[in-house]
Amino acid sequence: MLARPEPKGTARLRQARWLALLIPTALLGGALFSQYVGGLYPCEMCYWQRWPHGAAILLALIALTSPIRAARTRLIVLLAAFLIAVSGAIGLFHAGVEMGWWEGITQCTAVGAKSLQDILNVPLVRCDQVQWSFLGLSLAAWNAIISLGSAALITLLASRKSA
Repeated sequence: MLARPEPKGTARLRQARWLALLIPTALLGGALFSQYVGGLYPCEMCYWQRWPHGAAILLALIALTSPIRAARTRLIVLLAAFLIAVSGAIGLFHAGVEMGWWEGITQCTAVGAKSLQDILNVPLVRCDQVQWSFLGLSLAAWNAIISLGSAALITLLASRKSA
């Protein structure tokens, strides 16, 4: 029995769905690992970068449970790519604040404090100071590079044009 060939673009959309799930999961997992295992406390802008990744993961899970041929699957994947790009844009802004290229729009404060003792026990992490870097780039800069590049790749794979 001969297998019916997949319609053009189906394999690419399948790849886009998986990337839309794996990339933000890896980035958000890395952020949580660096916080809870590595002891790197996030600043306010670090938290901002996490929310779009979380939303992208939820959309990617929805896309993975949808039939591959459904037009809505493509739209959901493209929305996930957009959210990944949003996180990358926030990371780019954050990296610029860290590098002193521009000022941040908030004053970073300790989060989750319910009492004076909580405030004293939670370290104050400033948004304009790099806690950790690799190859001269901060975590915010790496998030920007990986997120923006991944969002572009996912968008390319999910586009209707065939290669």
